[in-house]
Amino acid sequence: MLLVGAGSAFGQVLPPAPGTPPAPAAPAPPPAVPAPAKSVPYGAGMKVNLSPDGSKYLRFIGWAQAWAQYNENNSNTLRVGVPKNDQLAFSIRRARLITLAQLNPRFLLLLDLGMENQTAVSGGTPNDPNGPGHRAPFYVHEAVGEYRVNKYLSVGGGLNFQVGISRMSAASTATMLAYDIPVVNFPTLDQTDQFGFYTGFYAKGRVGGFDYRLAVDEPFLPSQANTPATVRTNVAAFYPRNSNKIYQGYFDYEFLDKESNLLPFTTGTYLGTKRVFNIGAGFHYNAAGMFSRPAAFTGTAPADPFTIPFRTHDIKLFGADVFYDAPIDTASNTAVTFYGVYYNYNFGPNYVRNAGVNNPGTSIAPPTGFTGATNLYGNALPLIGTGQTLYAQLGLLLPKKLLGPKAKLQPYVAYLHNNLEGLRNPDGTIKGVNVYDAGLNLYLDGHNAKFTLNYRARPDFSDQSFIPANNGQATVNSVNYRPEVTLQAQVYL
Repeated sequence: MLLVGAGSAFGQVLPPAPGTPPAPAAPAPPPAVPAPAKSVPYGAGMKVNLSPDGSKYLRFIGWAQAWAQYNENNSNTLRVGVPKNDQLAFSIRRARLITLAQLNPRFLLLLDLGMENQTAVSGGTPNDPNGPGHRAPFYVHEAVGEYRVNKYLSVGGGLNFQVGISRMSAASTATMLAYDIPVVNFPTLDQTDQFGFYTGFYAKGRVGGFDYRLAVDEPFLPSQANTPATVRTNVAAFYPRNSNKIYQGYFDYEFLDKESNLLPFTTGTYLGTKRVFNIGAGFHYNAAGMFSRPAAFTGTAPADPFTIPFRTHDIKLFGADVFYDAPIDTASNTAVTFYGVYYNYNFGPNYVRNAGVNNPGTSIAPPTGFTGATNLYGNALPLIGTGQTLYAQLGLLLPKKLLGPKAKLQPYVAYLHNNLEGLRNPDGTIKGVNVYDAGLNLYLDGHNAKFTLNYRARPDFSDQSFIPANNGQATVNSVNYRPEVTLQAQVYL
């Protein structure tokens, strides 16, 4: 009975007590609008830590460079089979991806993949049935394993870029001052190397301000089409039977800030973030890397054309350079960059290599009896050879507030001078090769996003001939300067 009474009591609904009702609850505040995310400095790239302290990691670096180029062609140039005086052409200069793995403080793995120089008329897979500009090969540039012996020495091996001659011979193409490299810094390009990279073993390191790299490499086989029956008399060519090791190295002294040497690539301009003053020198030696035929050959080539008398020549290349990059005024973020290099190349008698980067043309069939160089079409010019070269570039980073808080301008000039023994005036004196560049970098986010506009005054050497009495030297009859305007767009992540 008591339990029933208790249940009845809990079941009753009591009326509210008389008086003023409570105030309504305050409305909840609206959710805060998130602030726009700020751009985070790129720093060391796309990095994936494999250990809590970051000592083990994977790092990815990639960049792409696209060109739009107006070019006034050299004489006797074709474009898709039709004579063409000039044109606007689009191309891909580079597309690269680097993977860097540090799985132990002493061990490093570097893998560099990429492609370059794809135009509408060239740069594709050889013998592609759809045409020579299709499907540019994406291939291995560098594949290296490296071991750190101590703080002064690291050793490594594989397809590497620890090359000799000069600072610019190992240039980072993502941090260049000018729109492109001068090419003379890669003197054996795709002959005894693979697009500037070599297979072998190296040692590198730094002691105080002294930085060094030394390498012993295996030469790639050059073109097998050259034999004593096909080369010009007294004009050197790469020896197709060369198997001698390549010895090369580069040494420099860093007077101010020390540069990173974890990767082999050297920076072109620091945009006022460092104070660097380096003086360096380097070498490249390959015994019997070239050959030539000392006397004229007529008739049918024997079954083994190497029974025709020929002689070999050592490849002996030397360079010395200076690099200065420093802020002028830190408050306005102005800076100056200067690089100068001297090369002394010996490939054997009268060796001259004509080349044009992303060449927009093809060669016209020479007339009967033509004795000149047939590869001086499009934008090609004599870039490498036995002789001496001077190259210099100077850039000025303008005040940071000129275009707003982030965008920056950097005008620059560059000059290349070649004295090659294989190029002669009609009077027998050496005909110098002079190339003039002036450009402007627009940095939207440092080197990670930039545009470069470059004007080049390029010498057209296509009016030349080989006269037997000149003993293998080309006689340059006349030189005309052609304009070349290049716009490069770069994204670097």
